[in-house]
Amino acid sequence: MSTSPWASPIVVIIKKNGVDIRLCIDYRLVNSLTRLMIYPMPLINDLLEDLDKVLWYCSLDMASGFWVVTMTDRARAISAFITPFGLFEWNRMPFGLKNAPQIYQRVLDNALYGFSRIPRLEGDPVSKQPDPETSSDLILAEPNDDRKKSVLGRRSYIDDILITAESWDHLCNRVEGLLDVCDEWNLSVSVVKRFWGKDQVEYLGHKVSSHGPEANPKDLSALTDLPFPGSLRAMQSFLGSLNYYSKFIEDYAIYAAVLYELREVDFAAMNKPENRSRIQNLAAAAQKSFSKLKEKVASTPILRHFRPELQPVVVVYANDWAISAALMQEHDTVIHPVMFSSRTLKSNELSYGIVEKEVLALLRVLDLGHNRLVGREIKVLARYSTLAWLFRSSGLQGRLGQWAALLSPWILEIVKCTKGEDEILGAIAATITPRAEVDQALIAIAPRKEPRRKIQAPIPTVYPGESMWVVSFDGSARVKRGGAAYSAILWKLPEWTVVRARSEYADGLTVNEAEYRGLLLCMDLLEGEAQQRLVICSDSNLVIRQVRGEIDCKAPGLTLLRQKALDRLLAWPDHELLHVKRDWNGSTDSLAGAALQRQAGVEVEEDSDFENLVTLNRLEEILAVKEVEEHPAAKICPVATRAAGGSRSRPAVLQEEVVRSLRIERIKQAQDEEAWIAGLKKYLVGAVHELPPEDTKSYHAVGSDYEVDLDDLLFYCPPAKRFLTSVRFL
Repeated sequence: MSTSPWASPIVVIIKKNGVDIRLCIDYRLVNSLTRLMIYPMPLINDLLEDLDKVLWYCSLDMASGFWVVTMTDRARAISAFITPFGLFEWNRMPFGLKNAPQIYQRVLDNALYGFSRIPRLEGDPVSKQPDPETSSDLILAEPNDDRKKSVLGRRSYIDDILITAESWDHLCNRVEGLLDVCDEWNLSVSVVKRFWGKDQVEYLGHKVSSHGPEANPKDLSALTDLPFPGSLRAMQSFLGSLNYYSKFIEDYAIYAAVLYELREVDFAAMNKPENRSRIQNLAAAAQKSFSKLKEKVASTPILRHFRPELQPVVVVYANDWAISAALMQEHDTVIHPVMFSSRTLKSNELSYGIVEKEVLALLRVLDLGHNRLVGREIKVLARYSTLAWLFRSSGLQGRLGQWAALLSPWILEIVKCTKGEDEILGAIAATITPRAEVDQALIAIAPRKEPRRKIQAPIPTVYPGESMWVVSFDGSARVKRGGAAYSAILWKLPEWTVVRARSEYADGLTVNEAEYRGLLLCMDLLEGEAQQRLVICSDSNLVIRQVRGEIDCKAPGLTLLRQKALDRLLAWPDHELLHVKRDWNGSTDSLAGAALQRQAGVEVEEDSDFENLVTLNRLEEILAVKEVEEHPAAKICPVATRAAGGSRSRPAVLQEEVVRSLRIERIKQAQDEEAWIAGLKKYLVGAVHELPPEDTKSYHAVGSDYEVDLDDLLFYCPPAKRFLTSVRFL
């Protein structure tokens, strides 16, 4: 029994054998208050290296490994947990504590290598008890002067141990040495979870042998038979399961991109037939990507071990929204994959030229395989010969100059893959999908990625006489006093009259939490009203974009509020969220400010107060009524201002998209009529084979100062202003 002031809840789980139990203790509070112990944990990729040089393998799993470490008095008190029979605490280190894996890894490293040792007490071969008043550590270590040779010649991964040997006698000697160490340090080996003397064993989720590592999911049939997830959490669980084996799946990030783009609102729309038509294309693309990934994980290839004596071959690939690369080596005239890597492009990278994207793919594979590739001559296969110019040119500036500096230490041979790609790569088609087929296959699953400059949501269009709801909300908080106020107003269009307005006050809220409370207050004001089109306005960019699903919500306090808001919005399928500047949200800002000042909320009921809110309202200047014309044309209207008498005019909306498309067509036509500009655009997109050599050389000298966007327009980006502005070249 324990008298500790600490108490953590517990859940008892039956293990797979149906007999043993596992005590699952919720130590989240304890872990949040525990200082993380810094200890270098082994990397899985490092543990899978050099396994082609041995013939025999043994895979062992330690039994109840953490229990070998004795707890200090202070740690015992902190580990106390609740049971129906009272409060108990651990005498030995349990599972679930933040620093338990690092401590056990240190114990095993000490046992296998002997570089340091844990001082022993009489009768306790593992640890000594430090002063509980001065120590926050579970165990202490000190240098070991009697350093001995490594027992296995390799590290373990916590309680997973792999023994390798070139001969059977060598294997037996290493196993005997390990058993001696286990006996000395009171370590136990699980008899059930062990593989003795085999040419292929399961280790860290892989099947390892002299041929190469192979993906080995625990329950492959359950993964391949999995139906399409019905929630974001289930989809994240599926993607997390596959991410561990991403190096085995060619173009994994490309196929998974559309699944990573899904948000809670998308799953909510998929689960409701009346809303499914809104995201029909997205749902179809997600289903195709999901099915394709299940096929790929079921047919993952056996990757070859990296051979230092063979030349590495890197194949890079890029499309409009993703990059991928494959590291390979030639074995007996056949090129086999060693590692796959891929990722989707960030918003600011979508406008890069195709050659720049290939450079990103090359940099990624060089980074992931740095330990294998450093100091070696690498053959790079690319679709565009422009990549070779990057390494032979001088005076590059901007990001091209930075990339050239990063690639300068590498010995690279750039080879352009022409139409006969399979002939160049030999038998590579057996393991690597031809790039032309990838382009065709990915058309149906392209995600909703757009360049950063196009992410801004359009202003909702309001038609003459349209009946709709507009709600606005705001939140304010004081740092010193800790109080916060939030407000919401319900507007009725087309009259722009205030139906309801309310403010509330609460203690202990942050500004963002107050903003979310304001959004929930908007939904309260809409209770009982007829469903029709709804526009939600706020000056909180964070709340609007998080609810839209454009940015992630990671703060624990905001996650719950965001989920509540999304659940409430499901009742209003025809809704739009609009971020406005604070000056346009003056009505709700004044309500929240008054509530914060008097530290109490209020329900607006007086006609004079309604008139004040109408006077402060400037949302109608943004949600201006669109003029319906028989022949639409771009029209420039004067800026609306407030009259002295309070009357307001609603200007006709400038049709910005029409004007923009006309300007783009005119600029594009003017650029294409100039032969020098048209040639420079071909150079930047990688169509070098269409240009004479002398023109290519001249374009290369100035190409770093120009960019081509998605509309095929040429931009001039001078070095001094590259990150400040972009000027269209006319």
